[in-house]
Amino acid sequence: MAILGSISSTIPSFVAVVSALAIFILRKETIFEALSSFSKPSKSETPVEAADETGTISKLQDLKSIKDKHDAAKVLAELIEKDGAGAWPPKANHTSWPRALQPYKDIYLELNSMLPSANPSLDDGVNEERRNNYRSRMRKLFAERVDISQVESLLAATEAGDWDVLTRDAYNGFYCAVAVCRHAYRWATIPVVKIAQREKVVDFPPELEAPWPYLQQNFGVTAESGNNTANVLHNFDESGERIYKINVGLSDIVQNSEEIFFRMFYDLEVLAFPIYLEMVRAIMSFYEGDKLETVRHLEAITFRLRHLLRIFYDNLTESRVAHSVWLSYVQGFQGWGVGKFINGEFVKYDGLSGNHVLFFQALDAFLGLDRYLTDENMDRYIPARQRELCLAMKKYGFRDQLKGAEEKGIEEEIKKIVNHMKVFRAAHRTRVMPYLEQPAPERLTMTAGKSVLEGPSTKDTKEALKVLDQMLLDRLKLTV
Repeated sequence: MAILGSISSTIPSFVAVVSALAIFILRKETIFEALSSFSKPSKSETPVEAADETGTISKLQDLKSIKDKHDAAKVLAELIEKDGAGAWPPKANHTSWPRALQPYKDIYLELNSMLPSANPSLDDGVNEERRNNYRSRMRKLFAERVDISQVESLLAATEAGDWDVLTRDAYNGFYCAVAVCRHAYRWATIPVVKIAQREKVVDFPPELEAPWPYLQQNFGVTAESGNNTANVLHNFDESGERIYKINVGLSDIVQNSEEIFFRMFYDLEVLAFPIYLEMVRAIMSFYEGDKLETVRHLEAITFRLRHLLRIFYDNLTESRVAHSVWLSYVQGFQGWGVGKFINGEFVKYDGLSGNHVLFFQALDAFLGLDRYLTDENMDRYIPARQRELCLAMKKYGFRDQLKGAEEKGIEEEIKKIVNHMKVFRAAHRTRVMPYLEQPAPERLTMTAGKSVLEGPSTKDTKEALKVLDQMLLDRLKLTV
């Protein structure tokens, strides 16, 4: 997964200043103090831990009370009610499933210790034997334990609108189980190895093929690979426990880096929900002509955004997510890089990317910034109701309508939000490269979201990563 990347002389001066500021800030342990002056929680209290559950419930009730008053509120409410099973981040039940679905969870967990290797081989023959053993075992267990007709019957019922046979939170949990099983089968060993990267098409067990169209249709995505919602957000149960882990049995530094990294993306959405609501409220207030109330909601967004970005600043550090293990043991599983033939044409799919995170897409849309994913990639990897929320934010965002002194307060508050995002994107670009530049001789240069980046003529890792670095730079320059 490309994480949420040397500034050249061609960059506009403001971007260069922001980047230099980010580099300076990154050297300080008190990073958040450099970004804001408000008092922060105690050291034992992270922004997510400080989130008030009662407050979240009241915000859900607030959203319910306004969902019929504006289209943006209606779109957000539908996302939470349906995809989120009544909450955001989405609720995922991993225990109360119909008996026919239980083997998917059991098989992944049963084979957990077979997937990672503490000492990956550089020998293609050794790696292929290891991968064949994993795939054979998974295929055998699925054939023995899963009745495909029963699985399809349950999913067909939900597709027809019968959510009594499989509740929405259980559906989310099952979606995750199938997605992570597909990713585990696709790679069949962690770290990812070159012989796996050279594959073009994978013959999945029928038990992993049969449910996938139902699940993807429900969420309105088309990729053969998983996505941030299925693989990351749905992988946390209601108590906050992450269910399907990758590196079971390996060192603490590997397992802790994995846990902290993926929890960042879940925690981002925990703190994002109140911001979504504030964006909706700001939109409603603006079109009602209440400029003071619009400013108040924008101020709340600015305040909450600083808390949210602190999740990144505090956790994407060498001491929390180790440079030495992230590339080989954390990122690779979420990649994809294989495809299938559709109407005689080969279509390749990518894996997860930080670009798929809903919050940053929705905030960019609200700010009137251009989208950075193509229509094709939005349809492949971003669930339909998340796309609809971004479209609503873009449609009703009012930044381009500001004019006159009476709206100066609104304009100034939006500038503060944009400046926070500039610093974040400059910092992100600076932080990501030490992770991606780590040696991983068992594999070709790859990001989860862009697949293999090097070809026969590629000189080294730095050259292979130029495409990603340019993408990060372009996004920074567009954040204005």
